[in-house]
Amino acid sequence: MNEKHEFDLGIIGAGPAGYTAAFQARAKGMSVVLFEKDKVGGVCLNRGCIPTKAILHCAELYEEMKHSSELGINVKELSFDYRKVVERKDKVVEKIRKSLELALKNSGVLVVNFEGKVVSENKISANNELYECKNIISATGSSPKDFPNLSFDHEFVLSSDDVLNLTTLPKSILIIGSGAIGIEWARIFSAFDVEVSIVETAERLLPLADIEVSKRIERIFKAKKIKMFLSNTVEKIEHKKVYLSTGETVEPELVLLAVGRRPNESFENAVCIGDACGKIQLAHFAIKQAIEEIAKVDFDENLVPSVVYGCPEVAWVGLREQDLEEGTYKKSNLLISALGKSHCDNCSDGFIKILSQNGKIVGAHIVSKEASSLIQQIVIAMQNNIAIEDLKKVCFAHPTYSEGIFECLFK
Repeated sequence: MNEKHEFDLGIIGAGPAGYTAAFQARAKGMSVVLFEKDKVGGVCLNRGCIPTKAILHCAELYEEMKHSSELGINVKELSFDYRKVVERKDKVVEKIRKSLELALKNSGVLVVNFEGKVVSENKISANNELYECKNIISATGSSPKDFPNLSFDHEFVLSSDDVLNLTTLPKSILIIGSGAIGIEWARIFSAFDVEVSIVETAERLLPLADIEVSKRIERIFKAKKIKMFLSNTVEKIEHKKVYLSTGETVEPELVLLAVGRRPNESFENAVCIGDACGKIQLAHFAIKQAIEEIAKVDFDENLVPSVVYGCPEVAWVGLREQDLEEGTYKKSNLLISALGKSHCDNCSDGFIKILSQNGKIVGAHIVSKEASSLIQQIVIAMQNNIAIEDLKKVCFAHPTYSEGIFECLFK
């Protein structure tokens, strides 16, 4: 066997889990081959986090400009070109992907742009060639989930992959599912003046979140005239007509099925990490798994923050109030409108909620601009088991959203 086909580590899948494992392994001096049948960066870079946030930024800017006259900025004939929004999204993704490809090349990782399969212990086959690897990692990612009676046709019923490729917007859309994907796309479409409806099986939006967070999102969506069908399911879709379990019908121009993702095929004789392992399907969780596997830096899976983007952002970590027994915890709440910075930014909707037991934070739930950054401060405190009394000694800058955490500590 040719020497170039012998490696210390073979990795199948070049998403956040795979490429992080590759970088970590090279840093330890290991020889690495990375197999990717599509594009490096995985779902997160190419069909998930990055392209969605690029579009979301444009949507937020457009929505803010609708009210710019309140800020003394007058815009005549405000309009948007969604095709250019998508073109910008593609440029952002391509730029980041090229940087990643160059970084992999410069680090000495061999990237094989063909599908890799584990064919026997320590052997991966790709493009009719065999690669012998002392260790193998399977990081094959995930795909949009559908159901036997509710499947993608990629024309009327779209996946989260399909919706990224739209170059024109529908007049109306029904979103099935109100997890992070459903909430973010509802915000995007609504900002661009599309009539949005959401169907959710649970009795509230964003069911994985704290109840107060869900209620606040529902209030915000109601103000945006987003129609919500809660405690509801889709019975069937016929002739572009959606029949709900409550007997109601909806006739949207398009349907986005956003009910989560299913793990892709993984392999025996390989360590499985990332979305494919079926645990928490978040890019930062996948990255930490890779670091733990290669660099042996462990992490607490109970302290993985969740973030839903848009304005205001939503973020949480740890226990929810509904997880705690009444009388066993303390709760402190602060309205974002109490912070001067929120009024300066014209974004004063939301709150910070901190839950504690025995003088330590056990959960935090934030609806606010910059919530994705604020939650990280809480994670660091929880990770290091810092007492609330010690956190009170920290000096927080003013005016910031961060000082909202500080004020919460004294409530």
